[in-house]
Amino acid sequence: MNFIEELTWRGMIHTVMPGTDEELKKGMATAYLGIDPTADSLHIGHLVGVMILKHFQRCGHKPLALIGGATGMIGDPSMKSQERKLIDEETLRHNQEAIKKQLAKFLDFDSDAPNAAELVNNYDWMKNYGFLDFIRDIGKHITVNYMMAKDSVKKRLSGAAGTDGMSFTEFSYQLLQGYDYLWLYRNKNCRLQLGGSDQWGNITTGTELIRRTEGGEAYALTCPLITKADGGKFGKTESGNVWLDPARTSPYKFYQFWLNVSDSDAEKYIKIFTTLSREEIEGLVAEQAADPGQRPLQKRLAREITTMVHSAADCEAAIEASQILFNPKAVEALHKLDEATLLDIMEGVPQFTVSLEAINGGQTPLAEILTADDCKVFPSKGEYRKMVQGGGLSINKEKVTDPMAVATADMLLNGKYILVQRGKKNFFLLRAE
Repeated sequence: MNFIEELTWRGMIHTVMPGTDEELKKGMATAYLGIDPTADSLHIGHLVGVMILKHFQRCGHKPLALIGGATGMIGDPSMKSQERKLIDEETLRHNQEAIKKQLAKFLDFDSDAPNAAELVNNYDWMKNYGFLDFIRDIGKHITVNYMMAKDSVKKRLSGAAGTDGMSFTEFSYQLLQGYDYLWLYRNKNCRLQLGGSDQWGNITTGTELIRRTEGGEAYALTCPLITKADGGKFGKTESGNVWLDPARTSPYKFYQFWLNVSDSDAEKYIKIFTTLSREEIEGLVAEQAADPGQRPLQKRLAREITTMVHSAADCEAAIEASQILFNPKAVEALHKLDEATLLDIMEGVPQFTVSLEAINGGQTPLAEILTADDCKVFPSKGEYRKMVQGGGLSINKEKVTDPMAVATADMLLNGKYILVQRGKKNFFLLRAE
């Protein structure tokens, strides 16, 4: 596979430096992409860069994932209006280990292949580099005029709305990122840096530094910043970022995010976030056009990426969970759900608190619980009776046939929840306390 051709048809190239394709055609090349270690999990905003590294390795080249330990202590001013909070070394190392585990689902770090991926951390080569040595060795090669011409700097220095100026710490960021590239050029034979389009200024500072210090050629390739068709910010939901860590975003919620993207976004995202071939994707696009209601693009996108980030088992569980509310045969699946996934599924479903003691006692009629003032599933016992007699009431997906049925402890999911369904589409979650 040709790396540039592969990224081009997938819509993953924003800018590429002339000569990059020719350099890659010479044989196995090494490229790096920087990742900010400000959290102990990546989120889906990082995935475009990670997928580019994955494609790079699939094309026979060697990817380097650079954890920005040193630069993360400063904060990149690109696209930011305020300075970031700094992190300490202990947090940095913890975050690095967590991120590597996530990257290992996309990249081959462990094989003995010549293009096995490597994880590097710029803190390791910056921590003992003295300030005077740095400004003497590196600073003299890049002029202030050159640094100030960068968009990320100009925006902050111009006092644009919402910005609060720029500290010397942040101003020095592009010099540090440029040195990363130089260090990897010297020590890892790295000739290409990858990143988002907002990184072009920082990346080209690195290529310029290599040219001026080593007289060498180095290259740059950036991908577009991902947007949604409606203009909203990709990867953000009402509850915040969509994380790769299942403790932060459950596999169910992760799956649902991709399942619910628009048709036009699904067509774009399936090229970017999967390794499906062009032919497979074109087939899915044709299926979608023939019968949009079946949403084959969204279903395949959600399946592929959930399996890649989590596992095939997690993906199947998420698919099963997503069908629980409207699948009358999902009794067993409902009882297998863990509490976090159950609550994710029930987000938006009306919830009531009921007495755990009354349920554990096994004597309280369901009619009494479901018509109580603080649990108005039914306005009256008469309405309750009619619904039961018509076969319209289910507890945990099982029909209630006896109007005199009582609540019992074995109805509790995870020891504290009961799912009530009234008619075809009305659900309620009772929490017993």
